[in-house]
Amino acid sequence: MAKFLITAVDARAETVVPLLYDNMDSSLTDLKGRSVVRTVDASLRAPTVNAPVTSREAPLGKTSPRILKISLGLSCNYACEYCSQRFVARNVETNPDDISGFLESLDTWVLNPPDAIEFWGGEPLVYIKTLRPLAQALREKFPAARFSVITNGSLLNREINQWLDDLGFTVSISHDGPGQHVRGPDPIDDPQSRAAILELYRTLAPKGRFSFNAMLNRDNQSRAAIQAFFVELTGDPNVLIGEGGFVDAYDAGGIAQSLRPEEFHSFRRQAFHDIRHGKAGRISSVRDRVMSFVNSLRFERPASSLGQKCGMDRLDSIAVDLKGNVLTCQNVSAAALAPNGESHRIGHTSHLGQVALKTATHWSHRTECPGCPVLQICKGACMFLQGPLWEASCDNAYSDALPIFAAGIEFLTGLVPVHIEGDLPEARKDVFGFSKPREAGESTNRKPFPIPVVAA
Repeated sequence: MAKFLITAVDARAETVVPLLYDNMDSSLTDLKGRSVVRTVDASLRAPTVNAPVTSREAPLGKTSPRILKISLGLSCNYACEYCSQRFVARNVETNPDDISGFLESLDTWVLNPPDAIEFWGGEPLVYIKTLRPLAQALREKFPAARFSVITNGSLLNREINQWLDDLGFTVSISHDGPGQHVRGPDPIDDPQSRAAILELYRTLAPKGRFSFNAMLNRDNQSRAAIQAFFVELTGDPNVLIGEGGFVDAYDAGGIAQSLRPEEFHSFRRQAFHDIRHGKAGRISSVRDRVMSFVNSLRFERPASSLGQKCGMDRLDSIAVDLKGNVLTCQNVSAAALAPNGESHRIGHTSHLGQVALKTATHWSHRTECPGCPVLQICKGACMFLQGPLWEASCDNAYSDALPIFAAGIEFLTGLVPVHIEGDLPEARKDVFGFSKPREAGESTNRKPFPIPVVAA
């Protein structure tokens, strides 16, 4: 059980207030153990279900998929700087000839219609000759399934747009807004691509089936700037921006775009400012994570119910290629090895009962995660990273989650956490870089920062 002493500021009374937070049972109390959150009565809560726990030594398997992710291949017409797939070993490319065998096998391992089917690349539209007949056949077989695809947008045209709409696709465009130049080429600079993207936006956005997916990095830190970019691009103040979290470090490019220690505090202040002033309200990772954390406190959500953030540790979430290889996730290939030395090919659909997820590590098996105050928000970062790449990703995820943590507590209590005392590295205790020792309850004329720290 990990408990933390939080120094929070009450800007209304210009005082500091000590709080106790337990990340295992999601309790937030005063020093006498009285909840400072209006929790939902236990009799009204749904029964708690423990999340599956996977590790190399005790791997999970897979069942008939509720979420089916189909990897068409890792080829792409772009070469983005921090792409999670950039240095992944390539498997033999799939092609239209693989479709019939894949479809014929479905009834042996997809025992119930999936809720969602996702089509992944590389760049999925590079594989349009495979994607078209595959998606059409799957739509006939599973008419109620949600279809989705994430594309860089550069290969869209009027014909493809119409086809995506006709088949009921939800489409996301990977684009970092004002920071796109850091990632790689910008399809919006090309008049034809820009026109096709905006045409598809006008078609799908009113149906709730379009988003721009942006990522933060050390050269693109402001969600407010990202949101403003897409509002201006579309002319729509209600534009939906998917993802919106800080990049994980999958390779040297990801390391280069990770936060430096001297940037942690300035990023957290920027992120909290953007959230607090409503400048990031259209970004799903902000809205959804704030409300998820708020509900963790209201419902006192136990940490045992938390799976990994990506959801690929779930038994009914499966990533496959058209040759039937079952993969750790959609961002790897059957030819690639995980950092722990295990193959990312974790089995085959012809023997689904023998699938073993040996490449992943549940957060409860990490040294850092159980004792982390933002566990309920972060949920363990990437489940297969290890070593320096995981450490850099963990640092990014911690600074990314702290403003969410602070915003959720302020939403419920009016108090802003500024210092977290516990079994943490010193660099992680000061939330915004404004803390300095001061007695609890002492008044301050500084609004709202810098803030004194409650002595442990």
